[in-house]
Amino acid sequence: MATESNFKLTYSTMFNPPEELHTRFGGALAAVKANLGKEYAMIIGGDEYKAADKFEKRSPINTDWVLGVFQKGTAAESDKAVSAARKAFPAWSRTPWEKRVELVRKAADLMDARIFEMGVTMALEVGKNRMESLGDVAETADLFRYPCESMEANQGFIKEMKRDPLTGYVSTNTSVLRPYGVWLVISPFNFPGALTGGPAASALVAGNTIVIKPATDTPWLPRLVAQCLVDAGIPDGVVNFVTGPGSTLGQALIDHPDIAGITFTGSYDVGMKIYRDFANGKWVRPTILELGGKNPAIVSRHADLEAAAVGILRSAFGLQGQKCSACSRVYIEEPVYDALVEQLIDLTNQLTIGDPTDRSNYLGPVINKASYADYQAFAGELKRDGRVLTGAETLTHGDLAKGFFCAPTLAELPLGHRLWQVEMFLPITTVAKVASLEQAMQHANDVMYGLTAGFYGNDAEADWFYDQIEAGVTYANRPQGATTGAWPGFQPFGGWKGSGSSGKNSGGLYYLPLYLHEQIRTRVRKA
Repeated sequence: MATESNFKLTYSTMFNPPEELHTRFGGALAAVKANLGKEYAMIIGGDEYKAADKFEKRSPINTDWVLGVFQKGTAAESDKAVSAARKAFPAWSRTPWEKRVELVRKAADLMDARIFEMGVTMALEVGKNRMESLGDVAETADLFRYPCESMEANQGFIKEMKRDPLTGYVSTNTSVLRPYGVWLVISPFNFPGALTGGPAASALVAGNTIVIKPATDTPWLPRLVAQCLVDAGIPDGVVNFVTGPGSTLGQALIDHPDIAGITFTGSYDVGMKIYRDFANGKWVRPTILELGGKNPAIVSRHADLEAAAVGILRSAFGLQGQKCSACSRVYIEEPVYDALVEQLIDLTNQLTIGDPTDRSNYLGPVINKASYADYQAFAGELKRDGRVLTGAETLTHGDLAKGFFCAPTLAELPLGHRLWQVEMFLPITTVAKVASLEQAMQHANDVMYGLTAGFYGNDAEADWFYDQIEAGVTYANRPQGATTGAWPGFQPFGGWKGSGSSGKNSGGLYYLPLYLHEQIRTRVRKA
C-alpha cells in the first residue's frame, strides 16, 4: 500500500507511518463500528448461501461486541461448494493465463481501496493493533500480485525442451504446467488476510478453482477477501467461501474425493492429521502445509544490543506472540546477558496494552478463551519451574475484564525444560545464558520446528549462523524484527522440518509452481 506521501507499508516500515494512515483508520473505525452485527452468507457457485444454523463472532477485545453472524456449514455445504468449484474448473483452467492475472490484479486493487475498512475489521476480529492490521491487508494485496508477476516472468510456464534426434522426423517437446482442479484453502486466525489470500491467489492464477474455509475464530476478514475476488469479476463458482467448524465442515472438505490439493496453515498436530487423512485418497495429491515454529534468536557478545533488544521485543510480542514466526526463545552469550536482559525487561514494561484500535496501544487481546486459559497455565508453570522477569499475569482492570488480555512475559527457564520445545503461541518468551555461539546453535536447532530464526553479531558470525541454522526464514541484525516481518518478493515465507511440507516458500520464486503439475507434449511430424 502506498499513500500520497509515497510511503510503502510493509512489516519493516510500519513502525513510523505517516499521520494519514491514522486519520483514515479512525474514520473507517467509526463507520465499521456503526454497522456491527450483520449476517454474512457463504459464497457458493456465485450465489450467497445461508445455512440452517448460525454462529456469532464476538470480539476478543470485548466479548459484548457481536461483530457478525456467520453460517455454520456442514458436510452438505462442503459438497455444494466443491461441486460448484468442479463445475467451474474446465472454463477457468482454459481461460488464458493473462486474463486470470488481470482479474487477480483487479482484486488486489480493490483490496488497496478497501484497506482501512478491512484493517479495522482485522483489528476488531483478531485483536491486532492498527499497523499490524493494515500490514496484513497490504501484504494480502501484495500476495495477490506476486503470483501474477511470477506467471508473467515465466510466460505461463510453457517451455520448449530438447528435440529428439530422429532421422526423417521433427520431434518437438514442450513442457506445460497445468492446474490440478479444485483447491482447498484452510486459513488460520492470526493472519486471516495474508494466509487466506496468498494461497487463494496462487491457486487462481495457476488456473485452479478454490474453496476457502477460514478459522472459526476469524470468518469476517476472509469473507471480505473473497468478496474482493468476486467483485473483480472472477466467474461464478471459481471462488467459493464456506464457514463452520473444522471438525465437521472442514473434515468433510478434506475427505472430499474431488479436492485436488490443499493448503493449510496452522498447528503441527492439525496439519499432520490433514496430511495423513488426505493421503487416504485414490492417489497422491499435493498438500502444502505451514505448521508453526519455535523460533530462536541468538545474540553474540559482539551484537548491537539496542538493535537486538528492539528486534526481539517486536518479534516476541507483536500480535501478542500469536505468530508462527514469533521469537519465543532467546539465547544470549554470557558476557552481554545481563545488559541485554535488562534492556528487554525495560522495553517490555513500556508496552501499552488495551483496545488495539486505539493508536496508543501496542498489544491487544489473545484470540479466545482457550488461549487465555493456556496463558494462565503456562504462567503458572513458569512461576513454578523458572524465574519470571516480567509479566505472567492476566489483565482484568476496567474494560480489559471484558476481553482476553495477557501481560507480555519474559522468563528464565532451565535449558532442559519442556517449554523450550513447546509452541505456546502467546506473549511469552524464554531467555537463557549460553557460554558460546556453538552452544546456542545446538539448542536453537534442537526442536522439531524450523520456521524462522534471528541473529545479532558481526558479519563473520552472521555468515556462520546462516550456514548452521535449520530454518527457512533467517534474519541477521534486524531491529525491525528478530524473527518476524517477511514480505512477498522480499523475504519468502516457509519452514523446514516440522514447520512445512513443500520446501518452497510463499511469496518466493518457487511457490506458484506448487499449484501446477507438468505435462510434456511431444509432437512428431515428417521432416
